[in-house]
Amino acid sequence: MKGNWLLPESLADTLPSEARRIEELRRQLLDLFRTYGFELVAPPLVEYIDSLLSGTGSDLNLRTSKLVDQLSGRTLGVRADMTPQITRIDAHLLNREGVTRLCYCGPVLHARPAGLLASRELLQIGAEIFGHKGFEADLEIIRLALESARLAGVQALRLDLCHAGLVRSLLEADGAAQVRADEIMALLRDKDLPGLAALAQGAGALQAQTVQALVWLPKLYGDWSVIDRARAVLPKTAGVIASLDTLAQLLGALDDVSVGVDLADVGTYGYHTGVTFSIYADGWHDALVQGGRYDNVSLAFGRARPATGFSLDLRKLAAGLRPASATPAVRAPAGQDQSLRAAMQALRQEGHIVVQVFPGETATHDEFVFDRELVLQNGQWKMQHVV
Repeated sequence: MKGNWLLPESLADTLPSEARRIEELRRQLLDLFRTYGFELVAPPLVEYIDSLLSGTGSDLNLRTSKLVDQLSGRTLGVRADMTPQITRIDAHLLNREGVTRLCYCGPVLHARPAGLLASRELLQIGAEIFGHKGFEADLEIIRLALESARLAGVQALRLDLCHAGLVRSLLEADGAAQVRADEIMALLRDKDLPGLAALAQGAGALQAQTVQALVWLPKLYGDWSVIDRARAVLPKTAGVIASLDTLAQLLGALDDVSVGVDLADVGTYGYHTGVTFSIYADGWHDALVQGGRYDNVSLAFGRARPATGFSLDLRKLAAGLRPASATPAVRAPAGQDQSLRAAMQALRQEGHIVVQVFPGETATHDEFVFDRELVLQNGQWKMQHVV
């Protein structure tokens, strides 16, 4: 069969050095999350579709691959995002009172790639805080996301903040805007000013003050001054004022990173409810890390809970880093001599990488550089550096 080594479009194998880099990052980040008090959970790759999509927007439904369960006849979904599963675990299985911190890492599959250069298979890692509605949880999540990127060696980070509650309050004050919410979100994401202005015309037209506010949002991008400008030009409703106050609190607390405000970076309407954020860095064409608040999504699982979190794709993260360097290793000769085996085992227990060559083998390992070797001297196996 010709071409039986080919993979489906937007899927790829991960080769040794990249796989090692990804695994090292996974371990380092999960260890970092644990120092903050996050507990690791591991939901299944496949769930019933009604559970997998509970409380989420239509975007996730379009990204989810479906299949039929041969045992029950019900429709299953291959997860396209782990966050709803973590929400289910917190609300239904753990069912704790107070604050719960959970972290996770696992593969997710997208039915279609999210962008031109995107892969359909991601290795998603993230952290979520449940049970606290104050800005302190948002601040901890953002700080942890920034520390995660720095731990991976990413420099010159840029953080963009938004608040989904601000847009939500504008739409909820206008019945026509609620009906056209998905359309409005798409226009805001594209920063389509003519399209937003056109919402005041034709069938289903929005109120003039709503359109005026929406047209302002793509222009409200920049530094601290954006908050003051937004207070001056946006409606002074309780929702708008509360959203801007929260953003101002976060801006005042985040003094160790370049922070901007983008009030049109709206994410997913119907899912995010509060502060949302994206982290950018040189070497990645779009956001490296994304997160935000999604209160009460867990109501679909029987219990409303405040929630905020972030996630990133480890494969995407690793792809933008410098190539992993080869690891120093010890080369051992062929043979089954008991003393040789004992010497190799002792070195491995000390943490050394020891590769025993087979008879007649010419070792070609991209992952390892043999800077030492085991040699027999005066009846004893000793490690010496290769000249």
